[in-house]
Amino acid sequence: MTRSPFFVPVVYEHAAQLIGKRPWEVSRDEDLLVAGHAAAYQAYHHSPIVAGIDVYNVEAEAYGSVLGDAGGIAIPSVERHACSEVGEIIDLKAPDLASQGRWPVVLGAARRLKERFPEAQVCVPLSGPFSIASNLVGFEELLFGVLEDPALVREALVHLARHQAAIIRDIHRMGLACVVFESAATPPLLSPASFRDVELPALRVIATDHALATGEALALVIGGNTVPILPDLIDLHPGMLICPSETDRARFMEIMRAHPGIMVRINMSPAVFAAAGSDGAQAEADTALALAAGREQVCIGTGVLPYDADPATVLRIQSYVEGHRR
Repeated sequence: MTRSPFFVPVVYEHAAQLIGKRPWEVSRDEDLLVAGHAAAYQAYHHSPIVAGIDVYNVEAEAYGSVLGDAGGIAIPSVERHACSEVGEIIDLKAPDLASQGRWPVVLGAARRLKERFPEAQVCVPLSGPFSIASNLVGFEELLFGVLEDPALVREALVHLARHQAAIIRDIHRMGLACVVFESAATPPLLSPASFRDVELPALRVIATDHALATGEALALVIGGNTVPILPDLIDLHPGMLICPSETDRARFMEIMRAHPGIMVRINMSPAVFAAAGSDGAQAEADTALALAAGREQVCIGTGVLPYDADPATVLRIQSYVEGHRR
């Protein structure tokens, strides 16, 4: 049996660089999205392949937020929010995956990538409820709501979570997997207490429905300083968590010793994959390898590769890390 990759490049906007296109172009064109991620897979043979460029904007755009081209190699960003206040989120209807926003582009690309690379896991990127809400009303307005009316924010997030749960069921029926991204909810901007109060109930809806729909535990990506909320994340019984480079990784992995069944992806700092920072790449890989020692359910990730990451550095570190695999 072929072993799954121990080193996992995290490829979103970097896929655009590999075909000589801008992230904005690739994010809105199914053929380019397939071409970019196919080029990345042919270069790195990583799994999962996540069929996205700007993984936090697709839902918000489908709900009515307007994205703009930030120019150059920047990823698309929200220019006009769909809602003026948190309460309006509760009235939003679930998006039609066949027609609204870029859902047809993302899902079409994911299906084609799965057909082309059946040996790889292909995932559809989904945003967590707090991340969606931040792109529907703006981050400041959402945080103000957490302070002023946490019950309303919790209701809005659960409403979005129920929509995401339905999307997960649809994706599963298509024969695809999904991964949920929720880094907007990371401390310190959202305190651990607020995370537990307003965000955790919504994430529980998604995690529970994912398990019921797929028979598998949820893969959950939350970057930033996650050690303060790690017990809450573990309480969701996820199938996979990341150990972000921005947190106390040693403390994170120490906590995870009591939970050997959860896959942990230990992220290196993505800065070392840029040409200017590549001198530190091997040292960062050594740090990640030391953190992984003794754990069975573990792999090493790159963090989100920047658009202009140096493919030669990625391949060099991939060979180095895989060579040190137990």
